[in-house]
Amino acid sequence: MSDKQQPGIWEGFKAFLMRGNVIDLAVAVVIGAAFTNIVNSVVKGIINPLVGAIGTKNLDNYSSCLKDPCAGTGDTATGIRLMWGSVLGATLSFVITAAVVYFLMVLPMAKFLARQAARQKAKEGTKEVIEVSELEVLKEIRDALVAQRGQGYRER
Repeated sequence: MSDKQQPGIWEGFKAFLMRGNVIDLAVAVVIGAAFTNIVNSVVKGIINPLVGAIGTKNLDNYSSCLKDPCAGTGDTATGIRLMWGSVLGATLSFVITAAVVYFLMVLPMAKFLARQAARQKAKEGTKEVIEVSELEVLKEIRDALVAQRGQGYRER
């Protein structure tokens, strides 16, 4: 048998939890769940009343009858209804969520990372110029020393 022991269940679980991407994912899920409430409030409080100016205030009430007779609601409903209003409401919620995430999180982060990369590239370019100029100075010193040695040997 090997002297080395296999990591225990708790050590493996701890290593799994301490990975950065697992923590980031957990934070994203929690923030996403909280953000869902905000988006749903915007849809119900702003979008639905705007749509209500044209028709009903609740998008869930929009439907089409596929097979007559379409009467009643819930368990007592007859016929076949297509509830396209609820699909429209969910689609609007998704679009609003995607827009907010993109414009408030993704786009600013992309611009920030682009600026950081440009700064890093400029810094590396400056460092390269400094290194090249130092190399040139060292070559000049070397050439001057070689020239001095050559003259010193001739004078003797």
